[in-house]
Amino acid sequence: MQTEFSNAERAEVLTQALPNIKRYVGRIVVVKYGGNAMINDALKEQVMGDIVLLWLIGVKIVLVHGGGPEINDLMKKLGKKPEFVDGLRVTDRETVDIVQMVLSGKINKTLVNLLEARGGHAIGLSGMDGSMIEATVRDPRLGFVGKVTRVNIKPVTDILEKGYIPVISTVGCDREGNAYNINGDTAAAFIAGALGAERLVMMTDIDGILRDRNDPSSLISELTTQEVAELTESGVISGGMIPKVECCLEALREGVKNVVILDGRVPHSILMELLTNEGAGTWIHREDGTI
Repeated sequence: MQTEFSNAERAEVLTQALPNIKRYVGRIVVVKYGGNAMINDALKEQVMGDIVLLWLIGVKIVLVHGGGPEINDLMKKLGKKPEFVDGLRVTDRETVDIVQMVLSGKINKTLVNLLEARGGHAIGLSGMDGSMIEATVRDPRLGFVGKVTRVNIKPVTDILEKGYIPVISTVGCDREGNAYNINGDTAAAFIAGALGAERLVMMTDIDGILRDRNDPSSLISELTTQEVAELTESGVISGGMIPKVECCLEALREGVKNVVILDGRVPHSILMELLTNEGAGTWIHREDGTI
């Protein structure tokens, strides 16, 4: 098996990527990165390198991150058992403090540092900075889990205008000063919508939407919003994929041009999606085909 590319082959790859590069230069792409896709340190460093590459060629990258596994780890170390209702973390006052420490502290600054180490310029924010993500109680059973009520996107656009990569942790607030744990996919959808992003990339730990959940080769590469509704009705889209797809549809309603769900564990999946014609994962767009 050939493992090395000649200089001519490398040049050919770059030439083929040129039309896709032109499409995204100067445009905003929001990347949601979190969950199990963040666990492997080597892969995390590679993803940050890919993001810096996109930034260097002129793509305006906004990185929105979660960090559920690391929140679970700290809770267990502190003797607190993680609890979930309908897939959402039960978040009392002590837990929301832990969420802030992990997301807005450790993870946010680690990602900023990785981006800087690879030649990028990044600034970390939480959804509380500049009251970026305003929220209210989503469900009394969940405690301080927030439902997004308003997005003030100016802190993000200010950072983009200065040439930095905004790195946003998904913690919100209300006007009384309470902090809220915001679902990462939901936050990314609203942020991307407020920015009118060219694309929202959901980096997760699955291939995308599968026609048969037990068969990775059954990946559906492209769907319209109507086809998403039909697959949900038929049960092809089910379980934990339903809320993720609902966030994708919310992003489209909020003004994002198109959304893709892809496997963040696959090396260079974001580059394959944005810079090749074949793409990666499942691309979702409006019924009229606009992109």
